[in-house]
Amino acid sequence: MKLENIDELRLALGCADTGSLTASAARLHITPAAASASLKKLEARLGVRLFERSTRSMRITPAGELFVDYARRALDLLDEAQGQLQEGGSQLVGAIRLAASSDLTRRVLLDWLDDFLAAHPGVELQLAVSDTLTDVVRDQVDLALRYGELDDSRLVARRLATSRRVTCASPDYVARHGLPSHPSELARHECLSFVIRGRRVLQWPYARNDGSETCTVRVHGRRSADDAEIVHRWALAGHGVLCKSEIDVHAHLASGALVRLLPDWQGIRLPLHAVMPSRRFVPARVRALVDHLAERFRRTGMDLEAGTPSGPSLTSEP
Repeated sequence: MKLENIDELRLALGCADTGSLTASAARLHITPAAASASLKKLEARLGVRLFERSTRSMRITPAGELFVDYARRALDLLDEAQGQLQEGGSQLVGAIRLAASSDLTRRVLLDWLDDFLAAHPGVELQLAVSDTLTDVVRDQVDLALRYGELDDSRLVARRLATSRRVTCASPDYVARHGLPSHPSELARHECLSFVIRGRRVLQWPYARNDGSETCTVRVHGRRSADDAEIVHRWALAGHGVLCKSEIDVHAHLASGALVRLLPDWQGIRLPLHAVMPSRRFVPARVRALVDHLAERFRRTGMDLEAGTPSGPSLTSEP
């Protein structure tokens, strides 16, 4: 592909991102007719059909997905080169498409991302906040922060921190409903649940700290949501028991706004990874952001599995 055809790359990317030739043409400040002619010339030069087009829509083909993936990489490389040529090669430039869960973003990441952007004024952040699992390849994300073990061989990942799910509630809730001494007693409590892919997560697994016992409790409660931030707020307001990554509730455990229940029991292990698609070039700006986040987790002591539990805990002992 000759360099003078760089706008054809941008046109193909625009069509893939928007699903619209008209919208892609507007991005490049050209007419839809000119965009259509340019796309036809590109397909003729490549000898493949990149998009299936009708009068109302366009759909990317498998060949188009492959080409767009490489086109995005090529433009990232050009952005990278531009940054390296400026200010002695030290400036990071370009967009970072970051996906992260709602509670993690609001409770932990926002200030850290502000610091990163302040240090790198040439970087643009496109933040996608959702508790729906992101497909970093399909959704064209540069970086996703994801809890849990990874089983997709297409991905490259770096572990940022490791914690466990902790069971907690507000002091007001405990004063009104008492303390469970065993996970099985949670069945009698008002428990706050998450909705994942349309299903409520009602099975909470536990293991005693000394390894002598394991159990899984089916919990119940009147409140559930597919937004972790909402469930977190319900817990702070005293509406029920929360079971969540300690990273997300770290600050409220430390302040006493939430108290840890069942301190002799552990929830499931939750590593937090920075996940990137392996098929695409990883720009220096993305690597720098991953390094920045890893350092912040290290400095704040949020690799919680390796340390002592944060914040106060309550037991049922007198």
